This record gives sequence, structure tokens and C-alpha cells, in this order.
Amino acid sequence: MKNRNPHGSGAKGPDELRQQIEQTRSQLGDTVAQLVGKADVKGRARARAADLRDKAGAMTVQLRASAAHAGHSVQDTAARTGHAVQDTAARTGHAVQDRASRTGHVVQDRALHAGHAVQDRALHAGHAAQDRAGRAGQAVQVAVPRSVRGALRSGRRRPGPLLAVGVLSAAAVSAVVVWRRRHHN
Repeated sequence: MKNRNPHGSGAKGPDELRQQIEQTRSQLGDTVAQLVGKADVKGRARARAADLRDKAGAMTVQLRASAAHAGHSVQDTAARTGHAVQDTAARTGHAVQDRASRTGHVVQDRALHAGHAVQDRALHAGHAAQDRAGRAGQAVQVAVPRSVRGALRSGRRRPGPLLAVGVLSAAAVSAVVVWRRRHHN
């Protein structure tokens, strides 16, 4: 067998030969270390697992931070939206309340005017009826029995009860008119 020199030339002296031997030993040591490292499957698996655990831990921390940030962002948006809806609802409620109040006042005023108009008509109708009754009572005094004549005279002297009946009738008519307008419109 021939000795082959990896460098292609032989050693020129013992010092150079020692140097080449030392270099070859170093290269063989590195090669053996590499082979041992490749042969240590458990060690490589542990190192890989530790590396993956570190990466997973870092990713978990990052995902938790992102989720917390997104949660806070959604919470802030929901709170702002809730406040906006609440403000809009309050403004709308006040507007509806104001309109209802104004409408109520208008209806109340109209009912009051209608009631006064009916009262005036009833008062005039009562006076006219009283006048006619008084004239009729005087004209037919002979044919009317005495008990009825007394009632007619007291009606002429004290028109209050007759007017009260007229006013109450007018108020009832105006209440019916207002009720019908509210429930039929």
C-alpha cells in the first residue's frame, strides 16, 4: 500500500511531518465531533424541542398581547357605539316628548275653545228657551194647571238650575267630540 498525502506532496522533514500529523489529528477530531453530534439523535431532538418550546413561548406571548390589544380595541369601539346610540335615543326621546307635549297643549286649547263655544251656544239656547217658555207661559196661562204655572214662574225667577243643566250638557257634548277626534284620527 502506498501512503497517500492529502496535500499531494510528501513531508520534507520531521518538523513538517509533525505539523501535518497535528493538522490531520485536528481534522479527524472535528470529523469525529461532527459524527458524534449526528449520532446523538436524542441530544439533537432535545435541542430541537427546546428551540421549538422557546419559539412557541414567544409566539404565545405575542398572540396574547395581540388578543388583549384587539379585545381592548373592540371594547372601546363598543363603548363608543353604545354611548352614541344612547345619546341618539335620548335626543329622539326628548324630541318625541316635546312634540307630544305641544300636541297635547294644542288639543287642550282646541277642546277648551270648543267647550266655551258650546257653553255660549247652550247659554243662548237656554235664555231663548226661557224667554219662549215665559212668553208661552203667559200666553197659555189659562190652559196650564196651577202646579205647572208655579214651576214656570220659579224657572223665570231663578234661571240658575236651567243654565246649569245647559252648561253640563254642553260640556258632555264637547267631551264626546274631543274623544271621537282622538280615537278616529
